[in-house]
Amino acid sequence: MQLSVETTASGGAAVRDLGKRFGAVQALDGVTLEFPAGQVTALMGENGAGKSTLLKILAGDQPPSQGEVLIDGKPVVLHSPAQARAAGIRIIPQEPEIIPHVSVAENVYVGALPHSAGRRLDRAELGRRIRADLDRLGFTRVLDPELLGSELTPAQRQLVEILRALTGEAKVIAFDEPTSSLSEQEVAALFALIRRLREQGVAVVYVSHRMQEIFQLADRVAVLRDGALAGVLDAARTSEAELVRMMVGRDLSAMFVRERVATDRVVLDVQDLRTDDVHGVSLRIRAGEVVGLAGLIGAGRSELALALAGDRPVLGGRVLLDGTELRPGSPGAAIRAGLGLAPEERKAQALFLYRSVRDNISLVVLERLRRRRFVRRGAERELAGEYVDRLRVRTPSVEHEVRKLSGGNQQKVVLARWLARRPKVLILDEPTRGIDVGAKAEIYQIIADLAQQGVALLVISSELPEVIGLADRVLVMQNGRITGELDRAEASEEAVLSLAMADDLAGATREGKTE
Repeated sequence: MQLSVETTASGGAAVRDLGKRFGAVQALDGVTLEFPAGQVTALMGENGAGKSTLLKILAGDQPPSQGEVLIDGKPVVLHSPAQARAAGIRIIPQEPEIIPHVSVAENVYVGALPHSAGRRLDRAELGRRIRADLDRLGFTRVLDPELLGSELTPAQRQLVEILRALTGEAKVIAFDEPTSSLSEQEVAALFALIRRLREQGVAVVYVSHRMQEIFQLADRVAVLRDGALAGVLDAARTSEAELVRMMVGRDLSAMFVRERVATDRVVLDVQDLRTDDVHGVSLRIRAGEVVGLAGLIGAGRSELALALAGDRPVLGGRVLLDGTELRPGSPGAAIRAGLGLAPEERKAQALFLYRSVRDNISLVVLERLRRRRFVRRGAERELAGEYVDRLRVRTPSVEHEVRKLSGGNQQKVVLARWLARRPKVLILDEPTRGIDVGAKAEIYQIIADLAQQGVALLVISSELPEVIGLADRVLVMQNGRITGELDRAEASEEAVLSLAMADDLAGATREGKTE
């Protein structure tokens, strides 16, 4: 049954009977949906449900196979991004496109830079514009307009994309997972901006898998499932459980339930590891054990993962895998010893986006597929097909480019690569970041299956329910150090946060006594 809520705001955008087919895959199937002016419409659904395809059609990146797009009730032709922008549509992508060798200000106004009479860039005017916009949008404290694109953090890159989208007159603005790399301060500024846009009568489309954000911001929630509209709900009158059931067709309340299978055999033994960002970390993980690693942004979790995988210089300490010491600073040695890493930034650090699913999966097992100096392509396709089936990767074929897959399916390709390698230790850094609840449940099951097979797992996550639900033990980091350990029975969000903020709380106590 399709549910709906009445809309009262005039104007905005709409799609009518929208369909898109890619060969045999029906990505969108007759979707009719309004995005009313002055309201925030959350767009939800599993990865592969059609959200990205709908946004690409609105952005002018892809033509629909059927149906039409309407702005203020009138059909518009969107054959290019330029036409979409002229119609007042702005799409802020999950992965920002930043020019590395120019400043933040030049990145924001690219294509509309101010020039003096001699056609030179008017830097004074550019500076005035960017400072005024940063102040107007509340980003003055979090973004330096003089920084080069190459110097920006992932969060700053996202803010540049947002600023770029807000130049000129916008009638419809779509945010695609905008908070995936933002700090709490930056998220607060973004939410304040979205509320101002709503007050100004802009139609806001907000794509996110984070339920808390949906209920904070949205007026209405539209759910896509298998390319069709499953329903539209009033955000104030629905619940997380109802949205999950609409998205995936089942209750996910038991998705963390798994049998403990850890053995006594220590597979990974880290002794007093030191890098520029990690200060004397020691830990042990046993075969079949899932160890969670929690901490606030900047705690050093990802830096520890990269050091263990040989991708960061090590200043001291030892890393032993099955009793054999790993050579520091050598990713190849770590892989050969049986250690794999699925990093936080899968697109930037793990995937070859313009290569096929087959190429990405087979990358670390090519020596097994070679005959003399040549890779046996038939064996490579067979291997890739096996893991695509096992992990239920939604792709037209193993020859499909990875960049065209949804985030959840891209993450499954990264996991498939390491499953093909059969690692002894697997480090998963934010394994479900930016993916939907259905894909999360599948990845949780993959983690449980790997533990059952005796793999030692280190799972890094910023979502406390996730790290607590998955782990046999939780280690907590702050400022490059482990501040505590909690077993499954005593782990709670309050206990983890207390350890994650231990140094700050101690410092505050010391300051209070001094005063």
